[in-house]
Amino acid sequence: MDRLHYFIRRLLLVIPTFIGITLVCFALIQVVPGGPVEQAIMRMKGLGGGEAKLTAGAVASISTEQRKALEKHFGFDQPFFKRYWGWLVRDRLGLRVESYRYPNKTAWQVIRERFPVSLIFGLTGLVLSYGICIPLGIAKALRNGSAFDLASSVVVFTGYAVPAFAFGMVLKMLFCGTVDGLWDWFPLSGFHSDKYDALPWLGRAADTARHMVLPVLCYVIGDFAVLTLLMKNSLLEQIGRDYVRTVLAKGGSVRRAVWGHALRNALIPIATGIGGILAVMFVGSVLIEQVFELPGMGLLSIEAIVGRDYPVFMGILSLTSVLGLLGNLLSDFSYVLIDPRITFQR
Repeated sequence: MDRLHYFIRRLLLVIPTFIGITLVCFALIQVVPGGPVEQAIMRMKGLGGGEAKLTAGAVASISTEQRKALEKHFGFDQPFFKRYWGWLVRDRLGLRVESYRYPNKTAWQVIRERFPVSLIFGLTGLVLSYGICIPLGIAKALRNGSAFDLASSVVVFTGYAVPAFAFGMVLKMLFCGTVDGLWDWFPLSGFHSDKYDALPWLGRAADTARHMVLPVLCYVIGDFAVLTLLMKNSLLEQIGRDYVRTVLAKGGSVRRAVWGHALRNALIPIATGIGGILAVMFVGSVLIEQVFELPGMGLLSIEAIVGRDYPVFMGILSLTSVLGLLGNLLSDFSYVLIDPRITFQR
């Protein structure tokens, strides 16, 4: 019952925490220069929208009535808390508001178009990261100090030293035919080929897989070293504990001591990173998406910030905030699954 009460309290705490996060960010975007009113003024004056610099002369040339009309159109004539309440309730976290950057599309429609790309890459990268790093960390711990451990450490640290975006550029140079004499195995960019819609379902799956290989490798390399070494060091620490020596002293096999006792406790630190999985999976990596020209959530969030597309930015912020808060609950739940002896104090 203590665990149930704890999870209920944590779930209820999500609500005020979410309101606090969004309230602060909503207040900040009200005072950031270059907002929708200024963007509209630039368009009226033919200054090129968000791509041009707003001059003091352009602002001065707009009459007071015109500026008030623009502020009323965007809702800036209302009190702050009334605007926030309208965004939170009436506009459903702003997802029903029309995007400033993409005409005739709501924030949710814009986000929904990019979400599948980030979801596919995030899930694939997650499965590969944990599916490779945990077994590799276990193997390194069981062969600590061996030639395999040293050789794999060189590979792991080399991968960790190379930034993901730089690794992606090297992969494009080697395997995308950008350099004469090298391999042309994978597409240069994008998520689908031009003839994707005309392909059968099996051909579509193969086409998507070919576009995913290189970006997914870049997704994985970022967490590869951290997860591998965390798994290795955690298992080594558990193997040195008294309860493992007790199992061996009572005649238990090494296999039973490691796989039946030490491994479960060694997985507890790994579960800590699960909390951030949902948000990272949703947002993705901006630099990787830019290198491979992927229409994902990370690139969309940067475009929304630079272009002052507040409905899309706040929509992404609200969704990632909810996912991050729920991810913390997922971490606690993972603790309980890994070690049922864990209890949570009131």
